[in-house]
Amino acid sequence: MAMPRVVVVAMPCNEVVDVGGILDIFYAVNEHASHTGASDAGYAVEVVSPVETVCAWPGLRIVVDRSYRAVRGPVDTLIVTGVDGPDDARRDPELVRWLARMAPRTRRVVGLCTGSFVLAEAGLLEGRSATTHWAFCGELARRFPGVRVQPNPIYVRDGNVYTSAGATAGIDLVLSLVEEDFGRRVALAVAQWMVIFLKRPGGQAQFSVQLSTQMADRQPLRDMQAWVLDHPGADLSVEALARRVNMSPRNFFRVFVREVGMTPGCFVERVRVEAARRLLEETSRGVPDVATTCGFGSQETMRVAFRRTLDVSPKGYRSRFRTTAVS
Repeated sequence: MAMPRVVVVAMPCNEVVDVGGILDIFYAVNEHASHTGASDAGYAVEVVSPVETVCAWPGLRIVVDRSYRAVRGPVDTLIVTGVDGPDDARRDPELVRWLARMAPRTRRVVGLCTGSFVLAEAGLLEGRSATTHWAFCGELARRFPGVRVQPNPIYVRDGNVYTSAGATAGIDLVLSLVEEDFGRRVALAVAQWMVIFLKRPGGQAQFSVQLSTQMADRQPLRDMQAWVLDHPGADLSVEALARRVNMSPRNFFRVFVREVGMTPGCFVERVRVEAARRLLEETSRGVPDVATTCGFGSQETMRVAFRRTLDVSPKGYRSRFRTTAVS
């Protein structure tokens, strides 16, 4: 059986994690196949571009051997990498027309990061759900009202069209393609070799609560945030948290909002939702048990928090993003 043909359209861009990161994934898959003797468990990868030089820094250039115009024959997976900004997606009408012609003959089409705008210009996202880098989700929705923009997930699949959020989210998306093509065992081997997570579910937020712990300026507040992450089921009222940092509740609330950019209650809810998501993904524990463990107090309170944060119920989240089998 012939290896799936992957064509990566490397767009001119100042950031090249999209290109290098996903090529590393494909290279690792092929190395695994060669070591295990599974000659058909790999990819035939080629990189093309609308320009000769994809990116240039002092002392280093990334160039491609071929133009996208040279692509002939069937393509299994067509991947478009990101551009520097939304306006760059419309600067090559010929490329856009080429994508529109190629897509119907391609098993799946992928837009990484702001590459989603290129797909949208080609009409490939019309009537579909899609995402892009968080900073440009509003712009994608404004420019293309027929696209159902999902600002929260790190990647979205709608039919045979896939889109991802910021640069490293493309690695998660491509690793999920490997799992689709060759199964969890191969994807896990590649993830282990590259020392990355096998799967951050597509519904995982672009901003995690862990990232928000870096936002506080004061060390006591950062330490307190880290403690909250480890103890979602504890008493996390304003009064209890204020005591941990030796502040009055009123002053604690004011300083927290100023330094973190959200209220303590909002932060705590996000922590608990994230903790609950992990349990729903990775265990078979019942929803009421998860709600109690994560400090929600009741199943209904957790349901409301999930709806508010993720626009999906806890049961709906588990059905979409479960990563382990129920024993």
